[in-house]
Amino acid sequence: MSAPPRYFELLDEMSVPGRWVVYQKDIDEHGRRVDPWQFKRGTLLQVEGRPMLGIAHPGIPLDFSLTELATPVVTGRFVSLFEQLELGNEVQFIPAQVEGQTEPFFILNVLHVIRCIDDARCEHVSYWTPEDGEPELVGKYQNVRGLKVDPARMGWLSICRPRGWTGAIIITERIKLAMERAGITGLRLREA
Repeated sequence: MSAPPRYFELLDEMSVPGRWVVYQKDIDEHGRRVDPWQFKRGTLLQVEGRPMLGIAHPGIPLDFSLTELATPVVTGRFVSLFEQLELGNEVQFIPAQVEGQTEPFFILNVLHVIRCIDDARCEHVSYWTPEDGEPELVGKYQNVRGLKVDPARMGWLSICRPRGWTGAIIITERIKLAMERAGITGLRLREA
């Protein structure tokens, strides 16, 4: 009998000494508006210009960083690794421009959002209620701590965002191990 599959939440390692912090400028290289939320919808995007990213805190560029809206910003090294892992039908890499940087950066657009959170195994889950005064959010996740996924709901996917909690990115152990072997910087991985 084989071991059950393991999944991990892909997080930004904020404790890297001297690291940079990037943010979304919500415009492209031509000054046109870019919807910052589109990168969490789990759909293939047609983006005309390169989204612009600013540097909130100067420092060492990392292979993986999250913006303030949990949009993943990655390097060509990261893209190359995902291409080697043949994840082309699960992700899209959107060329982006980081202010003051000449090397290429990309926004990682995860193409699948699925209902995979295992509420009972999470450390804490709460939902919006009518008393919260946000009628359009009633019944949706308000907070998820210690995120855990139900492996049975993951299907064939190697990477996804959980429906209702799209700030999180879930990956398989195969991707985790490949990133660790490649020395991808900026990662913090927590078993989900």
